[in-house]
Amino acid sequence: MSKRIEVSDLNVYYSKFLAVEGVTMNIEPRTVTAFIGPSGCGKSTFLRTLNRMHEAIPGARVEGEVLLDGEDLYGAGVDPVLVRRQVGMVFQRPNPFPTMSIRENVLAGVRLNSRRMSKGDADDLVERSLTGANLWNEVKDRLDKPGSGLSGGQQQRLCIARAIAVSPEVLLMDEPCSALDPISTLAIEDLIAELKLQYTIVIVTHNMQQASRVSDRTAFFNIAGTGKPGKLIEYDDTSTMFSTPSVQATEDYVSGRFG
Repeated sequence: MSKRIEVSDLNVYYSKFLAVEGVTMNIEPRTVTAFIGPSGCGKSTFLRTLNRMHEAIPGARVEGEVLLDGEDLYGAGVDPVLVRRQVGMVFQRPNPFPTMSIRENVLAGVRLNSRRMSKGDADDLVERSLTGANLWNEVKDRLDKPGSGLSGGQQQRLCIARAIAVSPEVLLMDEPCSALDPISTLAIEDLIAELKLQYTIVIVTHNMQQASRVSDRTAFFNIAGTGKPGKLIEYDDTSTMFSTPSVQATEDYVSGRFG
């Protein structure tokens, strides 16, 4: 199910401003890739280009190529809605739909894609998605209660359940634990390790320990100064990046000397 992502010479613009410059990288199926780097270096911007989410901002455009198993996500006639079904997104702050029940939250994406299904199929999908997000046992007796009534960590897992319900191939996570306490963070990290058996996962994190714990490969982004574009500085196996990076700036960052 999971797919390989190939990015070639990607530039991301907001109107005339070049936000991210010249990124080339391959992301392998069924791996976790972490994006690290100081604030404002283009990590989240680049992440959002992988499912065209950045296009929500007026004036945003890209040059270069993003291929999902050889298919150009920015090709002529490609529907961004379809791209977002294949490449799901989990945001920094848990964002369940406040007026919807837990069950309705899980089904929201599927309904948006106007798939009609029987109650039995819907029930199965809700259970499967919540089980996949390691939340089923905690909420199975209150599926009709509002999703906003859950704890922060549970809400984030509900958002992951909602993302996997539409059967994506890739899951993007933009600092999914930054609003959570350590125990909830650990639960999400354990979940990421389970999810990568099925999905290609890309995570933006400011937590170096988290990057070293959950990811197979790490990409370090940096910026030369305010108003300059973010760039990919180094990309390698996580163990290499944290023990023997080849660029001094990477070493300074992962060892906490700057950023």
